[in-house]
Amino acid sequence: MPVEKIPSGIERLLLPKLSSIEGELKEFRSELKAINTRIDSTDAKIEGLRKEILSKFETTDNKIETLNKIVIIKFESLEQHIPVIEKITALELKIADIEKRLALA
Repeated sequence: MPVEKIPSGIERLLLPKLSSIEGELKEFRSELKAINTRIDSTDAKIEGLRKEILSKFETTDNKIETLNKIVIIKFESLEQHIPVIEKITALELKIADIEKRLALA
């Protein structure tokens, strides 16, 4: 075989294989793009869920804060009523004592 024909012989042998590899690479790129698109879609869904969960946590925190304020107000109200209740109890005891003295007299 003459030396000039060697490159064309190699070319005839390798060209179909190179074309096949090129086609496989194009398919692979296409599959990668599809995978990236799905990943991007999944990322967007995850971000949406994250925002929704954070919103629900904020709502829950606000409700808990409101309940805490209500409880504090009720305790403060009770604290204000306790001295009044103590005074009424003391008055009831004095009235009972006066009634006993009047009954004995």
